[in-house]
Amino acid sequence: MSSRVRLVLACVATLAVIAPLGWFWQASLLPEEYSVMDMGYVDFGGGPRPGGLADGVAGHAGMHAGGTSIAGLVADPDRRPDVRVDLRAEKGTFKLASGREVDGYTLNGQSPGPVIRAEEGDLVEVRLENVSVPDGVTLHWHGVDVPNAMDGVAGVTQEAVRRGESFTYRFLADRVGTYWYHSHQLSHEQVQQGLLGGLVVSPREGVPADVDVPALVHLYDGARTINGQEGDVPVRALPGQTVRVRVVNTDNGPMPVWVTGSSYRLRAIDGTDVHQPAPVTGEAVLVTAGGRADLEIVMPQDGSGARVEAGGAALVLGGAKHTESPAPTEFVDPLSYGSPRPAGFDPAESTRSFEYVIGRRPGFLDGRPGLWWTVNGHMFPDVPMFTVAQGDVVRMRIENESGDVHPMHLHGHHALVLSRDGVEATGSPWWVDSLDVQDGESYEVAFVADNPGVWMDHCHNLPHAAEGLVAHFMYAGYHTPYSIGGNGGNRPE
Repeated sequence: MSSRVRLVLACVATLAVIAPLGWFWQASLLPEEYSVMDMGYVDFGGGPRPGGLADGVAGHAGMHAGGTSIAGLVADPDRRPDVRVDLRAEKGTFKLASGREVDGYTLNGQSPGPVIRAEEGDLVEVRLENVSVPDGVTLHWHGVDVPNAMDGVAGVTQEAVRRGESFTYRFLADRVGTYWYHSHQLSHEQVQQGLLGGLVVSPREGVPADVDVPALVHLYDGARTINGQEGDVPVRALPGQTVRVRVVNTDNGPMPVWVTGSSYRLRAIDGTDVHQPAPVTGEAVLVTAGGRADLEIVMPQDGSGARVEAGGAALVLGGAKHTESPAPTEFVDPLSYGSPRPAGFDPAESTRSFEYVIGRRPGFLDGRPGLWWTVNGHMFPDVPMFTVAQGDVVRMRIENESGDVHPMHLHGHHALVLSRDGVEATGSPWWVDSLDVQDGESYEVAFVADNPGVWMDHCHNLPHAAEGLVAHFMYAGYHTPYSIGGNGGNRPE
């Protein structure tokens, strides 16, 4: 074979490799500006095509044809707020409560931002002013089923608030529980560096705990903190008093929390009370990223105190200190914890059923080669748009075959866990908005589609979301007027 022939064959072989790679690279490039309603493909969950979409048109085409803009989905504009808060977002160097200096972001000069407290039924109004965050900012009310226009997702439910601008959020605090708020613009950066705070909605009736402690656990520059304090955080509590500790995991991975010096009860998960929770001793609670767990501790009568451990920081309850203890090897299992009671709807009457299978494969994401997450075998942005009609009973099976754990977060809704790996739930109804799905696990959940709009359904390990582990859940007949990228610079992850 001549050298010329060998050269030609080598060139052909090289082109055979490079040409497909070049095509995949080109096909992965995202437009400078695009709507989430143009992403991927429509999935009706095996149900009929919902009303509100243009007839006789396949794919996304009918999704922009008329309908209701989500910008109009707001709380009663004529009602006076019961709780009003002003928050100023700034970028710079600040001191934590512990005294450590951090370069990041603050709300009203502090991080975490102020804890917002409301009573059940209150109308909450929060005015966000961007003083100096260069890339813009929003606030997402994590776990609160707000009207869609108040969800705080840049490019999906609003424009990012640029420097010198403001945005006012209004929502009804109609669900008692522990929640939090955080930026959803460049969230993988802004949340990690401090744009977050707590939200507590208390019942108007009932007997409150003697001591009520929000505990926002966050990692700043490698230092684990509770409410911005490092190490042991003292909490005044007298013998015999009841203490409610509202643990919020604001980081990207699951966090074990446990109590020494006393038994405890797991009173609530993700803002929903557990029915008839039993005392727990020698077991930890695994709090998923974005998730919350309310622990109730009755202080020992002998004054010995108790200790709530949270991944390297701790609340020390009462006067006496307990030494740090290793994490228990056993965990409370919400699938069987507590006692059953009616859930308020029948999952067996589901009208749509979706699959959300998380995988991973090599490819290009916006021109970058790497090993990226997939949803149902598809890589971002070619991911499903789960489409429903208002009033649908929805079932979803979430399966993780990606090699990593994923805390899955559905905006605007709480879902009832039906089973894990085929084992049915037998305890108190387990309602979640943030669900830890380990590698190799599968869950089946159900909920009623009762909050119209266009909602994110993504991994709350926020770097994973930035790497494409994002899908959307939309109601037929609604559309968003906002877009990602463009002059607004909207970048929700």
